[in-house]
Amino acid sequence: MNAPSHKDPLVRVRHMLDFARKAVQFTSGKNRSDLDSNEMLAMAVVHLIEMLGEACRNIPAGFQNRYPEVPWEQISSTRNRLAHGYLEVDMDIIWTIVTEDLPPLIVQLKQIIKSEKE
Repeated sequence: MNAPSHKDPLVRVRHMLDFARKAVQFTSGKNRSDLDSNEMLAMAVVHLIEMLGEACRNIPAGFQNRYPEVPWEQISSTRNRLAHGYLEVDMDIIWTIVTEDLPPLIVQLKQIIKSEKE
């Protein structure tokens, strides 16, 4: 049996799920000020959000169109803003992404994986 290709959209969705879970896990029990006082935490979370966006932007539009509830474009554009505007990262926005946007995204990604397996 062949291993799934890294170009398989479902592999990318799994990567997105892993990155989102890690970002939430890293900030669990933390508060917004921890991003200011813990540079390693802040850099790790920003990088996870970038990797999430990179995995997202490599998922074909046809696959994305089957799941319009996922904010694909917003995820990709966030990655672009972080990658290209790295000196101007707003940690308030990062905190909002991790605490408000990623938990429902994790649920959506799990559902996609489940429905694609059926």
